Amino acid sequence: MKAIVITSLGGPEVLQLLEVDDPEVGDNDVLIRIAAAALNRADMLQRKGLHPPPKGASEFPGLECSGTVEAVGKNVARWKIGDQVCALLSGGGYAEKVAVPAGQVLPVPAGVSLKDAATLPEVACTVWSTVFMTSKLSVGETFLVHGGSSGIGTFAIQIAKYMGAKVFVTAGSEEKLAACKDLGADVCINYKIEDFVARVKEETQGKGVDVILDSIGGPYYQRNLDSLNLDGRLFLLGFMSGTVTQVDLKVMLARRLTVQSAGLRNRSLENKASIVSDVEKNVWPSIVEGKVKPVVYKCLPLSEAVEAHRLMESSNHIGKILLVP
Repeated sequence: MKAIVITSLGGPEVLQLLEVDDPEVGDNDVLIRIAAAALNRADMLQRKGLHPPPKGASEFPGLECSGTVEAVGKNVARWKIGDQVCALLSGGGYAEKVAVPAGQVLPVPAGVSLKDAATLPEVACTVWSTVFMTSKLSVGETFLVHGGSSGIGTFAIQIAKYMGAKVFVTAGSEEKLAACKDLGADVCINYKIEDFVARVKEETQGKGVDVILDSIGGPYYQRNLDSLNLDGRLFLLGFMSGTVTQVDLKVMLARRLTVQSAGLRNRSLENKASIVSDVEKNVWPSIVEGKVKPVVYKCLPLSEAVEAHRLMESSNHIGKILLVP
């Protein structure tokens, strides 16, 4: 099969489409012929050597895909050859085929095309496991997501609204904010010209929001704490602008704040399967109802992975970028 190989650590130009061996299918695995794979920020980090795949995982990038089941291991009962599925991967999505543990496979939701379904597994599992399973966002609460126009952001807006929260977003252009508003965001803040802390306080009568999902990191840490309500929860998903900061911790004690952080890729197979099951039960109905929709910015051939990475690193996109073998 063909796959995108990281030929050395560096910029997008190190990605090459090469002929490689087919993946081995274990007794608990499903072999998927890939229809599409979606890009994630973690793919850029892996290309730079900053986010290596877990032990035993495919060395090729790609954390989510969709496609058709081509083979199943002897212990797999739910899936059969010909099923149209999407899957949460530990790697290997930038290829023509991938083997994935059966517990990380999901049905393509009714009403979603096979190709577009590739945009769902990683963002759905990330947002559900952080904002809902861990930070316990609930009906009537307020929620702020930074980078509202990103793949994570566009999904988080929709599912938070579906679950009954008031949604705040930050983004860096009026075009991106308009897209967030169209997806259901209630309060849209241009972080380049407006202080999000002041705006959050203004919109919440000085209280702050209940939950924040942040991928910016260090420079936002104190400001995020200052934006939280009593018993507020901050979830750190990434550190795009740095990992080091100075912070005044008194606000955490005064407001009973909780700060948590976790990734998805290095969790155990059992933990991932549990999250995937929870997502199918709680998130998939919102997609079937048409209340949460894939947001696809651009679809490129797998052979143009270099261009896809350049596009993502430009941050000019809104939603997800797809690669099609």
